[in-house]
Amino acid sequence: GRVPVKAQPRRRLRDLSRVDRRHQALQLRRQRKEAVLAEKRSLGSRDGPPHLVAVVLLHSRAAAHGTLRLLQSQDSAVVRTEEGGAGAFALLCPRLKQRWRFVTAQSGDLFTVLDLAKVADSLLFILDPVDGWDSMGEHCLSCLFAQGLPSYALAVPGGTDLPPKKRIDAKKKLAKAIEKRFPEAKLFPLNTEQESSLLLRHLSTQKQRHLAFRDRRAHLLAYTAEFVPGQESDLVGTLKVSGFVRGQTLDVNSLVHIVGHGDFQVSQVDAPPDPLSLNPRVVKGQKRSQDMEVQDDSVNGADEMEEDVKVLMKADPSKQESLQSEVVPDPMEGEQTWPTEEELQEAEDSLKANRRVVKVPKGTSKYQAAWIVDDGEEGSEKDDDDEDDDMDDLMEEAVSQEGESSEEEPGEEESETMTVSECLRDDQYDEKMEEDEQMLERYKQERMDEMFPDEVDTPRDVPARVRFQKYRGLKSFRTSPWDPKENLPRDYARIFQFQDFSRTRKHLFRQIEKEETEGASVGWYVTLHVCNVPVSVMESFKEGKPLVLFSLLPHEQKMSVLNFLVRRHLSNTEPVRAKEELIFHCGFRRFRASPLFSQHTSADKHKLERFLRPDAALVVTVYAPITFPPASVLLFKQRSNGMHDLIATGSLLSVDPDRIVIKRLVLSGHPFKIFTKTAVVRYMFFNRDDVMWFKPVELRTKWGRRGHIKEPLGTHGHMKCHFDGQLKSQDTVLLNLYKRVFPKWTYDPHVPEPVPWVRSESTLPEQEVEME
Repeated sequence: GRVPVKAQPRRRLRDLSRVDRRHQALQLRRQRKEAVLAEKRSLGSRDGPPHLVAVVLLHSRAAAHGTLRLLQSQDSAVVRTEEGGAGAFALLCPRLKQRWRFVTAQSGDLFTVLDLAKVADSLLFILDPVDGWDSMGEHCLSCLFAQGLPSYALAVPGGTDLPPKKRIDAKKKLAKAIEKRFPEAKLFPLNTEQESSLLLRHLSTQKQRHLAFRDRRAHLLAYTAEFVPGQESDLVGTLKVSGFVRGQTLDVNSLVHIVGHGDFQVSQVDAPPDPLSLNPRVVKGQKRSQDMEVQDDSVNGADEMEEDVKVLMKADPSKQESLQSEVVPDPMEGEQTWPTEEELQEAEDSLKANRRVVKVPKGTSKYQAAWIVDDGEEGSEKDDDDEDDDMDDLMEEAVSQEGESSEEEPGEEESETMTVSECLRDDQYDEKMEEDEQMLERYKQERMDEMFPDEVDTPRDVPARVRFQKYRGLKSFRTSPWDPKENLPRDYARIFQFQDFSRTRKHLFRQIEKEETEGASVGWYVTLHVCNVPVSVMESFKEGKPLVLFSLLPHEQKMSVLNFLVRRHLSNTEPVRAKEELIFHCGFRRFRASPLFSQHTSADKHKLERFLRPDAALVVTVYAPITFPPASVLLFKQRSNGMHDLIATGSLLSVDPDRIVIKRLVLSGHPFKIFTKTAVVRYMFFNRDDVMWFKPVELRTKWGRRGHIKEPLGTHGHMKCHFDGQLKSQDTVLLNLYKRVFPKWTYDPHVPEPVPWVRSESTLPEQEVEME
């Protein structure tokens, strides 16, 4: 009858006394402080990578040459200029045990600024002493804040030529302008060597800001690159990229993504000597001056590189990640097995029963005769093959209006061909007018969609039951069930889907935190042998473009359905329709795609939006390679002149092909005769069969009444409807229809370089400047 002693629960074991809790909190605080100090000390030190500083010019009058010359004129510092990048150099300071690498972004080149900000430890913004930044600088800052801003510093060179009184006023004006963008930032004047040393000290001691998408992936900025053509073709070969590993340990078996060029495999990782070593080794037969101020990369010597290159690791084909990004669908998958003799006999009997006599030309085979259609069957086949457009009737009206205008234009062009001298100018002016007319039509469509959301006119030439045959009615949009695996398109056979995406993501991030991967550690100077790289990558590097590499996590090369949560940018006012081609900057990737817009709700179904709303956050759905959140996203739209406008900014929400996006159509009718609880409604349908077809669907009105169709009246679409109350004469009867929509497979990883931004002296966005 003895009762065993109960085991003490875990909760009691976790309960600590007040002194123990205070001691534990003190220990955690001390650990965090030591981690921050260790990070500061490792960055730019002998064991860590050089402190990478990207110099960004925010004004057309801001000159980088004077700033870089001041930074290079440090006492006891060694300067090493780079051959590839214009204005790029390394600064070694053995006395402070620090090393920096400065890279200058080209003026007006948005892609270069964004690519450098992806990998830079700090950004050095060069401001104008009077205006601060111009329209291009404002555009760059908006993009950088949306992508994720690393640690930064603000430098103001010049301003000494101004009179003392104007200098004080300009400083106050600049401080007031900076306070909005950078509330806690400090301005560093940059006119003397002492001020440049203070700026360097601030860059090395300030707290580092972390960007989540790069801290969990190994990445590097190419210091040198060499292209070895392949045996089969000179256009594709092996690219040897040298640089310092940052972020995480680099595994040779994982894939690498070259920003702007695609995903590739790595065959080998070498360990050449560090070209930016604080204590360089002295090689026999080669003298090195210790007090040399300016050195070149060629001083390192090719012979020394060849002698000291060590192969760290080679890729294992059994463990190496595959480049397969899509599933190759099998058309016979899911088909039944070979039919039995009974099934074959039944098929022959059904063929005999369905035989028909058709007049055919002489010499026609049985196979050809089976495809000949009778006059009676022609109409039914047209009905079966009539597919519903994804765009609503408003778009069809716009297309018809454009067609009418195009029919009228030939006559005008023929009358204008008489003038020869000003023909070119007139054509150019007319092209601008055509763009204005198209933009005006888009504004009208957006306005109509705001006033009458999802409302379309019932076509009179096609029966409504045929035109809307892919739509269905729902008792409740929120609670009615919808199977996510029902009627999937063929493109869904090409994508990958996780059984539990959040669980896979947590497992991968837990492995990264435990540092279970083996490879090149952070801070090592390595050479990656990237296989099957097109020669265009090397050509862009020779032109001065930065070459940025990111290692991919498992599955990140595979295609799936990505959902982004975005909000429209304030500088953009033009209407953006769904399924228009946009340019995406998602984390370390950029690509082109035609997205869908949908509402951001907690329900299992999400209503499609035809336009990007300025007053609400929307979800953008596209086919794209898998990326594990968190990751920022920027949406751009390319103009006809090649410039890119920032449309929206946001973040990656999920990777979920089962997210249901529902397109709603609203058919409207007008009450013709009103009784106590019944009414005769017209103009919703135009024949009796359509009324009978849509009889089960519930009706609603704009004033909140609900009802249903009782019976059709006559043959012209009039119908008797019953409601839960008496209708008003100015009320409108509505019938909602729903259909699931999917994005188009328009993914394109090759994004053209934008045309350099036309700078304006004002800090206002370009649209506001044009309006003024």
